[in-house]
Amino acid sequence: MRPDYGADGLYGLIAGVRRWLAGCEDGLPWRLSNDAVKRPGEVLVFWLVDGLGDAFLQRYGVGSVLLHHRRRRLTSVFPSTTASAITTVMTGLAPYTHGLTGWFINEPRFGGVLAPLPLTRRGKGAVRGASLLSRLFPFPSLYQQARKPCVVIAPRHIAGSAFSLRHCRGARVEAYRGVNELVARVVETVRALRARGGGYVYAYYERFDALSHRYGCRSAPVLEEFARIDRAFGSLLERLAGSGAEVLVSADHGFIDNPRERRIRLDTRREVAAMLASALFGERRAAFCKVRSGAEHEFEAWARETLPGKALLRRSADLVAEGLFGPGIRHKRLSERVGTHTLLMERGWTIIDRVPAERPPELIGVHGGLSAEEMWVPLIGARCD
Repeated sequence: MRPDYGADGLYGLIAGVRRWLAGCEDGLPWRLSNDAVKRPGEVLVFWLVDGLGDAFLQRYGVGSVLLHHRRRRLTSVFPSTTASAITTVMTGLAPYTHGLTGWFINEPRFGGVLAPLPLTRRGKGAVRGASLLSRLFPFPSLYQQARKPCVVIAPRHIAGSAFSLRHCRGARVEAYRGVNELVARVVETVRALRARGGGYVYAYYERFDALSHRYGCRSAPVLEEFARIDRAFGSLLERLAGSGAEVLVSADHGFIDNPRERRIRLDTRREVAAMLASALFGERRAAFCKVRSGAEHEFEAWARETLPGKALLRRSADLVAEGLFGPGIRHKRLSERVGTHTLLMERGWTIIDRVPAERPPELIGVHGGLSAEEMWVPLIGARCD
């Protein structure tokens, strides 16, 4: 399925947040028809639970507080992955504009394929360079453009990372450890912002995603973690009762599982790897390929012959033209970031390669593709009157 960059997508939700931060109160995508237009000292809280797909919520959330407050569903961006979607949440820009088109991006200026969130190169350690952050992330954050105070609440181990600090410019950053401390930080921040006349709180929680990757998206550890998150959400609503805060919960993507027999290793196919001018980038569910000049037809023939039922090969330029990466001003390095061809993996399938000194993690739960489970995320909302 295709991403929606309008009212029914995560991008559209953040466009509404941008308008709200600019002082607009009309046409906000989380507002119910009977909501009052303006409330003095209003605080908007957006809690993003990394990896909480709408299909999971509806299948396993029966009786939960989160499902009770579910309003509707939204699509993620493409690729349906953290690097692309979280950057949209923190900038208001689509991948077409911010250029982070997956966990790995192709960046010849900094030595090849790198991961922009931890700022590491595939198999080569940390990325360094003059004016690194401003060159990799030349766009302003959502918070720099706001007319209301903003606070970002992030896990302690990433709150001070270069990526976080770059994308949190204009906001105050609060660190936490564990979901109960996240709730406490949100409650404290809401009270402080109300005293200042209102503002915006963005809270990010990543443990659900980490457990889904490691154990699978329907595993016992994931179900236990969902129960903890649901209890925390219920506690948050109780502690904010009477504050007038609007609390939204959504996600950056959902999950599917990737059985071992549906994992393709490109590095075992030397004749195919020789057709590529770089390592794969993007996602293992949506892999971008930089095919060597002159090898395009041979690579396409290989895909037609060997990948039916496993992957669909598309020219990347066609996906850009079709709007899969969203609207906006085109990132000047978008062509580099999406390569010449894209392997859109079929349900349950992934593809990876390997570079020297790299050990790709074994992931059971995966995302990044265009299945409904990966693309649909919930929009949960509650007003704490």
